[in-house]
Amino acid sequence: MSNNQKIKTAKQMERHLKGIANHYRIEILLIISDNEKITLEDIVKIIGANGKTIGEHARRLYQAGLINKKYRGKFVEHSLSPYGKTFIHFLKSFQQIK
Repeated sequence: MSNNQKIKTAKQMERHLKGIANHYRIEILLIISDNEKITLEDIVKIIGANGKTIGEHARRLYQAGLINKKYRGKFVEHSLSPYGKTFIHFLKSFQQIK
């Protein structure tokens, strides 16, 4: 580990863990990992849930630092942040544990 990298505190890690502590948020992360630059509208179509509900969960993922937003006209593209990519790696490996 280089001198520039700092070890996260338990409180800092809690923010990220709370960020994914919901089945919709986990599903949104998995969808974004397979569809970089996906819009919220497309996420809603894939999940098939209420748009306001999915929008709120996406907002919480953004606040937790797990996804990025990029504004393209009237659409917002979503991608994984570096922390989001770390969680995806964990989630996908965890998914396969029996």
